[in-house]
Amino acid sequence: MPVRTNLPTAAGIGLRAPHVAEVLRERPPVAWFEVHSENYYADGGPALTALDRIRADYPLSLHGVGMSLGSTDPLDRGHLAKLKRLIARVDPCAVSEHLCWSGVGGRHLNDLLPLPYTEEALDHVCARVAEVQDALGRELLVENVSSYLAFADSTIPEWEFVAAVARRTGCKLLCDVNNIYVNAVNHGFDADAYLAALPPAAVAEIHLAGFDAGGPCLIDTHGAPVAPDVWALYARAIARFGPRPTLIEWDTDIPAFAVLQREAATAQSILKTRDAVAA
Repeated sequence: MPVRTNLPTAAGIGLRAPHVAEVLRERPPVAWFEVHSENYYADGGPALTALDRIRADYPLSLHGVGMSLGSTDPLDRGHLAKLKRLIARVDPCAVSEHLCWSGVGGRHLNDLLPLPYTEEALDHVCARVAEVQDALGRELLVENVSSYLAFADSTIPEWEFVAAVARRTGCKLLCDVNNIYVNAVNHGFDADAYLAALPPAAVAEIHLAGFDAGGPCLIDTHGAPVAPDVWALYARAIARFGPRPTLIEWDTDIPAFAVLQREAATAQSILKTRDAVAA
């Protein structure tokens, strides 16, 4: 299976609609962009035309939120066909999805829901990842998700489950460091033990985002700057895995593009520090 995860080993930015016109006009010095795949499933129109123009100047990653990899419903072949068509059009450096479920019984839930971490669920989701990779003809990056409740039936630590999916399917991992931190606080486990369980060779991309700490648990809102503790965990992740393509995500209360550039610059400084140490 072709390996195309050739994103620059640098900090990129999640491109959202409020910033598209500015990016087209200014061509800012950003290493790469990531977009949500489902926003570009139309056959044409201004959004897709703009994406074509951005892809001409920047490396691009497609990040999916709607495949529902862990669902017991059959895979949505229409969804896969649209993704495959988009891949053929924009030739992304990487294609990713979440290790979760978001619908069952033909009903879609607007959330990325965690799996029960059991052997049965592991067998099921591995088969689904393999099916998607076969359909697309390329490897998939799968992302660990944030969670606020745990299944009583789970028998496998989350980090072992995620690592097993990569080993069994040959997929790569999109390691969301913020999600690891959020889950570690919410569920009381050691975030560094999570990092230690992931095979470094499988980690092809890293996500960073902000959370909300105003309630009884941390909520992964993607609506705030990266927290200091998450930056520290990210530095330890880079020390373990080596420099990896790193994305700044910001999806709610979206700030000025310059704010995202500053967040990306912080990530880039950590990547450069690791490069200097390795040299």
